[in-house]
Amino acid sequence: MTVRVGVIGAGMIGQDHIRRLTEVITGAEVVAVTDIDADRAAEVAGRAAARAVATGADLIGQPDVDAVLVTSWGPTHAEHVLAAIAAGKPVFCEKPLATEAADCLRIVEAEQAAGRRLVQVGFMRRYDSGYRELKSVLDAGEIGAPLMVHCAHRNPSVPDSYHSAMAAQDTAVHEIDVLRWLLDDEIVAVQVLAPRRTRHAHAELQDPQIMLFETASGIRIDLEVFVNCQWGYDIQCETVGETGLARLPEPARATVRSAGTTRTAVPQDWRERFVTAFDVEFQEWVDAIAVGEPTGPSAWDGYAATVITDATVEALRSGRIVGVDMKDRPAFYAGGTR
Repeated sequence: MTVRVGVIGAGMIGQDHIRRLTEVITGAEVVAVTDIDADRAAEVAGRAAARAVATGADLIGQPDVDAVLVTSWGPTHAEHVLAAIAAGKPVFCEKPLATEAADCLRIVEAEQAAGRRLVQVGFMRRYDSGYRELKSVLDAGEIGAPLMVHCAHRNPSVPDSYHSAMAAQDTAVHEIDVLRWLLDDEIVAVQVLAPRRTRHAHAELQDPQIMLFETASGIRIDLEVFVNCQWGYDIQCETVGETGLARLPEPARATVRSAGTTRTAVPQDWRERFVTAFDVEFQEWVDAIAVGEPTGPSAWDGYAATVITDATVEALRSGRIVGVDMKDRPAFYAGGTR
């Protein structure tokens, strides 16, 4: 079957996913688009041979919309996801699932009341070939029990609108999700250290930050978030186990030797680094919808990520070690992709 998708939010990420659904993957068709900017919605819908719809509620109610993609402004996510659940329609929501943990819980409760998985959250790193290979190594016990994980998330630069809390909310959230998945373990405490601030950050931004996480089983994780590093979009992940070490591979790039140097290009943004992961993510989502229900990161994963990022922001502000106050995971989400 062809999954007919309605898209709520026609900004940069929404347009990129519309392109992906219409030009890259198979089994999907974009039939409706809405955006707070009606002119933009009309222009983007026209390029996709779809129609523009006035509101998210109108789009979800369209009889030919089989599934919903939410790429609107973060504070609107909960409203649209809850409406899709009420309509019984699968919904892919770009992170965050919601900006408030309480709204995430409302979504979790609504999905359980619906009786089946409808929600998938856009944590694309789980679909990256390198992370998947790393996951298979850990699951097979090839390095023994994991003891420590060293990570880095570096951007060349960010705009002045980027503030210190966004290091957790918009940046580290990807590591938070993928580490829960890689380790099959829950983060229970967090501390944030503030090194010397780079001169490339504006006065209100603490950059870099070092985030220290502890899991329920005692694994220690250190994550460097450095969003004005200048040299590129640089993602690192190294797990140290009892009998070995597993490291995330670098993106495949040609090595050039010239003029007495050896050099390898570094990706410059997240789209370049994870373009294939996005493609795989959406192909698997569409395939799963066609035969049943979503199988990727769940509403519970979205809730967990929000609770942990909230604790990380509090740790930065307070200078204390902050415990993660998370509800017990419902049986409904047992055996999922976590």
